[in-house]
Amino acid sequence: MARILANDGLHPAGKKMLEDAGHEVVTDKIAQEDLTSQLNSFDSIIVRSATTVRADLIDAAPNLKVIARAGVGLDNIDVTYAESKGIRVINTPAASSRSVAELVFAHILTVSRFFHTNNRAMPVKGSTDFKALKKKSSKGLELMNRSVGIVGFGRIGQEVAKIAVGMGMNIYAADPFVNETTLDFTISGHDISIPIKTIELEDLLAKSDFVTLHVPFSGGKPIIGEKELALMKPSAVLVNASRGGVVGEAALMQAIESGKLFGAGLDVFENEPNPSEDILTFEGISMTPHIGASTNQAQENIGTEIARKMIALLG
Repeated sequence: MARILANDGLHPAGKKMLEDAGHEVVTDKIAQEDLTSQLNSFDSIIVRSATTVRADLIDAAPNLKVIARAGVGLDNIDVTYAESKGIRVINTPAASSRSVAELVFAHILTVSRFFHTNNRAMPVKGSTDFKALKKKSSKGLELMNRSVGIVGFGRIGQEVAKIAVGMGMNIYAADPFVNETTLDFTISGHDISIPIKTIELEDLLAKSDFVTLHVPFSGGKPIIGEKELALMKPSAVLVNASRGGVVGEAALMQAIESGKLFGAGLDVFENEPNPSEDILTFEGISMTPHIGASTNQAQENIGTEIARKMIALLG
């Protein structure tokens, strides 16, 4: 039997699977600063994005056998160092892909039809300035026959592409690790296969009506900054549901304010969990508090996938 710390929580379905396999699962949160003294009483740890597992913590817990990330990215784990110590590092790359992809389109549709501004304005001005609000919001964008540029064409990027097909959109993709792939999926009982060849990022930015980012942490240097924003159409919408810091927020606000960009949607921010007041009060951006994988279905999928993988490793 293994003793497992699920420090950022775990869906009950995943917890039950682990317990049915004979393991003890502790879901009581241990503060980051206290983990160094307490983690060695556990065989494995499950984290999300709140808890970091760096080299110093790994050194303080020589009993660790598995570090699991209940999510896609591994930015908060020193993977190479852990593996050098013989610790297995796992994550759940497929479990929340659809959830994130649907949130991307929630932002695209929100910005395209001014939901983000109207949801603020209607409660305040709806009864007095209805016609003015209607006029201001009457130049929205339809998605049919427009193009979506997907930066990062892994599991999530491909889920975005599948939704885009259903919306009648054209697809561009850029990914330094993918030259060509095929989308295989089923719509209303019909099997569909669509080959996709990737293009250079600069070409994608110039051609796309909507751009969505699905890339790992950029190490503090924005992938989309002033130079890249200048390549985009002034009618374009940018969505970031990947990592904070991938988009330069100051440059993004300037591009929207100056009319060089139609609008943007952000699920992640540069300084989480404390985004700047400037970005939070900027009306040209649709915002959500990092909820890409936060649906009931996605959390259950994540919990059960992580449980299956841990049972395979721990017995």
